[in-house]
Amino acid sequence: MPTIDRRLVLHFDWTVFWIVIALAAIGLLSVMSASYGGPHKHLDPLVVRQMIWIAVGAAIMLAAVLFDYRALQTYAYPIYVIALGLLIAVQVIGHSTGGSRRWINLGFFHLEPSEFAKLAVVFVMVRYFREEPPQGGWSLRQMIIPAILLGAPVLLVLKQPDLGTGLILVLITVTLVFVSGLNWRTMMVLLIAAMCAAPLSWHYLKPYQRQRLVSFINPQADPLGSGYHIIQSEIAIGAGGPTGKGFLKGTQARLNFLPEQSTDFFFAVFAEEFGLVGTLTLLALYAALILRGAWIARHARDRFGALLAIGLVAIVFWQVAINIGMATGMLPVVGITLPLVSYGGSSLILMMAAMGLLISINTRRFLF
Repeated sequence: MPTIDRRLVLHFDWTVFWIVIALAAIGLLSVMSASYGGPHKHLDPLVVRQMIWIAVGAAIMLAAVLFDYRALQTYAYPIYVIALGLLIAVQVIGHSTGGSRRWINLGFFHLEPSEFAKLAVVFVMVRYFREEPPQGGWSLRQMIIPAILLGAPVLLVLKQPDLGTGLILVLITVTLVFVSGLNWRTMMVLLIAAMCAAPLSWHYLKPYQRQRLVSFINPQADPLGSGYHIIQSEIAIGAGGPTGKGFLKGTQARLNFLPEQSTDFFFAVFAEEFGLVGTLTLLALYAALILRGAWIARHARDRFGALLAIGLVAIVFWQVAINIGMATGMLPVVGITLPLVSYGGSSLILMMAAMGLLISINTRRFLF
């Protein structure tokens, strides 16, 4: 045991660790900025809660480093069942806010099961694809089980409704299916089916979700309604200029023009205060984390670890791409937070746990 402990410390991935801490610190600054009430006011409760969540998340991240990721081959399906149970529980005892029922009130903490579902889907998909694909790649028939495993949580998440998380679950699965060795013929069939199903999905969207898609094309058509978020976000980003207005000096945030400042539109607030230099720094941190994750996947000792690393990095990649796309008006607003920086306990803690598993994959290639 002492030998293993020494090797865990010796081969600890400080690169991933410090990137995660840096991103969490940036997130804390954004919460401070969004909740700032003047120099004579006490520290806002939102800031205190975010500090507590960062501390808890860091502890869980370190615990995940000590956890042997290979054990997830045994626990993947039980974790998946628990995630489904929590998603069902949301519909029964969930806390409703703004027309969405996404949280379970635990008294001291509001648990968001859809965040847990992201990890559960990664675990169960990696468990299914852990074996080498047959010659020629996975066939269409072999995609039936993954489709069922994906469909159940996606339908429950859309029921909340949470279009953004549902989209992330699909994109994570598509990423894992693609890299696991999909047959090219199967890939074309699935792509054509997805293109045909896209127009049909319009009828299952909520009215406000349809309006958001319409406003994405022309936000000026409803500048005080569905197009308001995009317009104010673009104003904030443009106002930042090369170096920004300075910490706590962003007018869009100070005057409350920009909604969801510390969650969905954190990027716009950050861009206004820190400008192009700050946003490039933020993007560089994400790029470094994603590239490091890809390197870990490439050098993992087993296929399960490689696919797990890809799945964990896919969560970060897709959330960053969609969130920044929303903030800049390049994608419709679907309610996606920036990983590790946006305000929220469930998302922050679970994402830090995911990064702990990523470190575990890299560390354990030296232990067996």
